[in-house]
This record gives sequence, C-alpha cells and structure tokens, in this order.
Amino acid sequence: MDFFNIIAILVTLAGLLSYFNHRFLKMPTTIGLMLVAMLLSLALIGLNQIGLDIKTPAARILSEIDFSKTLLEGLLSYLLFAGALHVNLDDLAAQKRVVGILATAGVVGSTFIVGTAMYWVAGLLGFEIRYLYCLLFGALISPTDPVAVIGIMKSAGAPKSLETKVSGESLFNDGIGVVLFLVLLGLATGEHHLTAGYVAKLFLLEAVGGVLYGLIIGWITYRMLRSVNNYQVEVLLTLALVTGGYALATTIHTSAPIAIVVAGLLIGNHGRRFAMSARTVEHLDTFWELVDEILNAVLFVLIGLEVMIISFSGKVFVAGVIAIPIVLLARFLCVGVAVFALKRFREFTPKAVRILTWAGLRGGISVALALALPPGPERDTLLAVTYVVVVFSIVVQGLTIKRLVRSATTTRKGDPTDYERC
Repeated sequence: MDFFNIIAILVTLAGLLSYFNHRFLKMPTTIGLMLVAMLLSLALIGLNQIGLDIKTPAARILSEIDFSKTLLEGLLSYLLFAGALHVNLDDLAAQKRVVGILATAGVVGSTFIVGTAMYWVAGLLGFEIRYLYCLLFGALISPTDPVAVIGIMKSAGAPKSLETKVSGESLFNDGIGVVLFLVLLGLATGEHHLTAGYVAKLFLLEAVGGVLYGLIIGWITYRMLRSVNNYQVEVLLTLALVTGGYALATTIHTSAPIAIVVAGLLIGNHGRRFAMSARTVEHLDTFWELVDEILNAVLFVLIGLEVMIISFSGKVFVAGVIAIPIVLLARFLCVGVAVFALKRFREFTPKAVRILTWAGLRGGISVALALALPPGPERDTLLAVTYVVVVFSIVVQGLTIKRLVRSATTTRKGDPTDYERC
C-alpha cells in the first residue's frame, strides 16, 4: 500500500475515533483515541478467533508503517516545537534546578534502578535477558513523554509552576534518554566499547551539539522573521525551521529533539516579543495548536493499533504488570532525591513528590525506542513489557492526574495559592 493511502487511513480513523470519543466517551482526546483504537484492535483479534479474519489485512497495513521512524524522524519534530513554543522562558528559568536535575540525573538514576530491578524480575520469571538489555529498557522507559505530558497537564488545570516543571522536564529529558539509549545500544550490539572518551564525545555531539545547533537555526529564523511582516510567510518559515532543521540535525548526528526544543523556546519567547506582530502571533499559535492536535490524534491512534502486531504471552504480560510499580518507584525515588536536595533553596508542599511522580507519563517515544531494538526474543519481550507500562501510564495516570492535582491544590487552610511553591 502506498504512502498516501496509509496516511488517508490513519487520518480518517483519527477523525472518526475523535468524533466518537467527543460525542460519547468525553475523555481527554489523546487518552480516548488510544483507548478506542486499542479496543478496536482487540475486537479485530477477537473476530479473528471466531473465523472472521479482518485482523490479518489490518495488521499487514500496520506493519508497513515503521512506527519508530515515523515518530522519531517525523511526527516528533512538529510535536516538540508546538510544545516548546508555549513554554515561557522566565517560568522555565524559575524552575531550572528541578527541571535540570530530573532531566539528567533523574533519567540516569531511573535507568539503573529500573534496569537492575527488571533483570531480577526477568530471572525470576525465567526470561533470558542480558543485563544490558534490561538497562536499555530502563533507558527507554525512564524519560517522560512530552507528547503525552503537555496535553494532559493542560487539561488537568495544573498550576503554572507545576505545569512548567513537568512540561520543561519532558521536553528535555527525552533527548538525554535517547543519548543514554544510544550508548547502551552500542554496547549491547558490540558496536562500541564503553570508554569515557566515547561517552563524552557522544554527549557533546548529541546534547551540547543539539543545544548549539538549535540556537543557530532558531536565531537565523528569528532574524528572517524580523525582516518580514506577513503572517503566511512567517508561519511557513517556522514550518521550514522544524522540517529542515530536524532533517539536518539527524544528518549531522546531533540531537534533533533537543535542537528543536531550543529553537522552539527561542521563537516562542524572543521571536514572539520582538519579531512578530499581534496578527502573526495569533495565526502562528492557531496553526501550531492545530498541527499539535492533528498529529497527537494520529500518534495515539497508532499506539492503540500497535497491540495487533505485538506478541503477548501470559508470562510477558505478568512481567509488564510487575514493571509498572518498578517504573513508578524509580520515578518516586529520583523525584524524592531531587526535592530533598533542593529543599534548602526553596519550599515544596508535602504532595509535590507524589504529583511529580504520577505526572511523569510514558508514551509513544518509549514504544518507538523499544521498536528500535535489534530483532530477537529480547526485543519482543521488552517491546510487550514497554507497551503494558505505556498503556497503564496514559490511561490510568492520565485519567487520574486531574483529580490528584485538584486535591493537592487545596491545602488544609483552603488556600490554593500555597501550592504554587511546589
């Protein structure tokens, strides 16, 4: 099937399922779409069991879509830019310590906690999975997903300080997570030997290089935006920045996600203030909000449909269920250490650790990285486990985070502003 027909099917499905969710389920769009798509997949599998083989052609079409490549080299650039465009740099600077610790040490610490615990669980359940592959699972499941997090945090009505912490962390930690994943993947496949020089070189090229590259392409685009006053041209320039900038970043082997986030922050703040008219800002925001909604819909439909081509067994499902509290515990410990370390500099409410832990949603990036593992039984097992954790994260955590945020914003004295300190 050609590319256009695949896109036509996905967009049509996203539109129909979005209508069904809005009309009947009334769930947050991303959660509702993924859940309905997953139930549709399970229904097709059920029909296949009673002799109506609709699942096979559907799975064949789905297998033609390289989910990992589609997300990491396609959708992600637009989604990251749309998210970064609305993050206020002053707010982010006020939360820089929390965001910085969680996006770096938090990801690394969680990777080793999850990897070590899952290695023990795998041995207990009889899986032959090498420790390096368990660490790879830790690396792909530890970063919070900006696509899942930002939309759900906005719908939860979280205080600005909390939204900035969670959104800022999620925008940056996937870049750190990908760097860590690449290091471990090179070791697992024997491509590279672990040396301080190799790790430092990769970090400089990917992370530091991504920041510098993002500043360069963002500044060039900013100067071009200042020289024109035509919203059609200016919106097109931002589209060119994202598309061309992301493609070039992957060609020169620097972190494309980090670069696009940095460029998005620059355009969304400095560009918005000094290079755009009020009319341009209005059209730019409308355009990128629409892009964000459409691509989010397609992505979460894809996540829901992926259940058709993932191999599950009773033992693998049990491993996935056990992985859920392990991932949450690792997140809780890393957030707790960060909050404890920063208590001397600022105040935190008692529920800050609980909120930041539960708000750390996993999404499509984890599934995409799991699909990027080398083919083999270890990949199949870890992919299925990843899928179980991601579905739990999006559905259960996503649907309950609003209630948790609301309960936390009301202190004993009934003063919701007290929560802003967290």
